[in-house]
Amino acid sequence: MSKRPKILVTQRIHEEVQRRLSVHGDLDMNDSPDPWPRAEIIRRAASATAIMGFMTDQVDTDLLHAAPDLEVVACALKGYDNYDVDACTQSGVWLSIVPDLLTEPTAELAIGLAIGLARHVRQGDAYMRTGDFAGWRTHFYGTGLHGSVAAVVGLGQVGSAIIQRLQGFGCARILGVDPGAVLEGVEASSLDVAMRQADYLFVAAPLTASSHHLVSDTQLGHARAGQLIINVGRGSVVDEGAVLRALQAGCIGGYAADVFGCEDWQLPGRPRCVSPDLLALDNTLFTPHIGSAVRAVRLAIEQSAADNIIAVLMGKTPPNAINAPEQIAA
Repeated sequence: MSKRPKILVTQRIHEEVQRRLSVHGDLDMNDSPDPWPRAEIIRRAASATAIMGFMTDQVDTDLLHAAPDLEVVACALKGYDNYDVDACTQSGVWLSIVPDLLTEPTAELAIGLAIGLARHVRQGDAYMRTGDFAGWRTHFYGTGLHGSVAAVVGLGQVGSAIIQRLQGFGCARILGVDPGAVLEGVEASSLDVAMRQADYLFVAAPLTASSHHLVSDTQLGHARAGQLIINVGRGSVVDEGAVLRALQAGCIGGYAADVFGCEDWQLPGRPRCVSPDLLALDNTLFTPHIGSAVRAVRLAIEQSAADNIIAVLMGKTPPNAINAPEQIAA
């Protein structure tokens, strides 16, 4: 009798998805709310046929060498910069992602962060909890999206979805910063022009070698006075140290983010935490990477990752593969 495949799941998933996967193999799942240490994942991967991976994981040559039976890594995410595509291909391992289910909720959160930052929601909530509220007073004045100039950096699925939502707020102009894309009703712009003209700058670009610290001291030094920057792409697309300096110097009006440089595990010298100095500033607003944290969406993401695993275990091509290891094997 042949051995059943082992399916390694590095974070707890819905019971419905567990049941589906269990039909096709033995499940080894992390029941803890905390991620396994990397050494523990490598140890467990030694006998794994499939891995369902998440944002906190990193798949590279070291892990792949330790997992001789591995056939597929199914990422329950869209941005796969922590996963080495070439190493998976060279090792004969399928690598798949979830390409579109995160788009809508992430775009919604981007708009929410922009409004929360611009309208001082964080400060207003804190004030209400002091017990000092005695009715309307003339404070906490902010800015609005209506009549503003908004720029979106990165016009992929998330960036395009942000623009669709901005179009309903009556922005005076919407600028798109992406040399590889043109959208109807959106003014094509360079990053330099967007920095100088935009009241709101939304960052929705993936992390690549060319986008690392795309928003840096140079660009921030020319930012429009009072500009609000909202990052829902990847943390290291924005230089957080440069943002701190720009905020302290009054070069920009505020910074909101759902993604952070400390999450970009593959980058040498990455920060190990969000800067306490950045957290201490009043004109910042942060959420703990909850762009896709909508219950129905998370379930759909897990189901999609499970689809990719099940396809490979049944001898088929995973529907959302981003590599072609069979070409190497051939």
